[in-house]
Amino acid sequence: MGSTVQIKDKSETAKLIKIAPFKKEVRKTEPHKHNSYFEIIYLSKGSGTHAIDYKKYPVEPPVIFFVRKEQVHHWELLSEPEGYVVILKKSFMDKSFDGELKALLIKLSKLSCLQIKDIDTIDYLFQLLTKENEIANDNHFLIIEGLLKALLAKILDTATPIINKVKIKAGLFHSFRELLEQGTDIKNSVAHYAHLLNATPQNLNTACRNAANQSAAEILAEHIISEAKRLLIYTNNTVSEIAASLDFSDASHFVKYFKRHTSQTPLAFRKQ
Repeated sequence: MGSTVQIKDKSETAKLIKIAPFKKEVRKTEPHKHNSYFEIIYLSKGSGTHAIDYKKYPVEPPVIFFVRKEQVHHWELLSEPEGYVVILKKSFMDKSFDGELKALLIKLSKLSCLQIKDIDTIDYLFQLLTKENEIANDNHFLIIEGLLKALLAKILDTATPIINKVKIKAGLFHSFRELLEQGTDIKNSVAHYAHLLNATPQNLNTACRNAANQSAAEILAEHIISEAKRLLIYTNNTVSEIAASLDFSDASHFVKYFKRHTSQTPLAFRKQ
């Protein structure tokens, strides 16, 4: 693996959204990211694993994955896959005035993997989206918008989150990560999470070092930055509002923190 993460772009320049069948020849890919769009991947067939950031998920169809633009992912498939991929640019959401669609996308952007129940309806909606995506007329955007909203609503209505099945030996480290992923009441304090886990900050830090070769503070920072990026991309919240939601006492502190970890200001990241 190189010193930098590979960046792939599967979008089409002239289109705000792309819907296409999942490539059957895909088996193993190198870790990479797509820094210009949100990706929804639905698999009705296939086996293997799909790694998103630090987690590896089993590919057990019917399953759906969500990959945000800042996330790194890669595939290790053992059999021929079948399904669909939706590539959604930020410019699509900027053009849309449908608040319900945006709310659905914000909810799903928090997730990584879902098990699908109503496969017939989900599959049919993907087929309709794929067919409509090939048509260009005055109503094209509105039709795609409506079908996408129906798809996202159906996914949320009929799917359940998949718990990561890759076992992590360090129980305290695993509990820490699970606590962070609950996504509620984020605190910028290792001591806060250590207290919730009935551990000392020193023990939590040791568990993180042993399991992930990172300090507890580094893991917490990764989570906070990831959440900050999600809020900057998928909401219209101000920097001050995002700072407050992430437990920063003032916006200037958050801006310095974000820039220290990403080499960009929050606004520069949002505009790119």
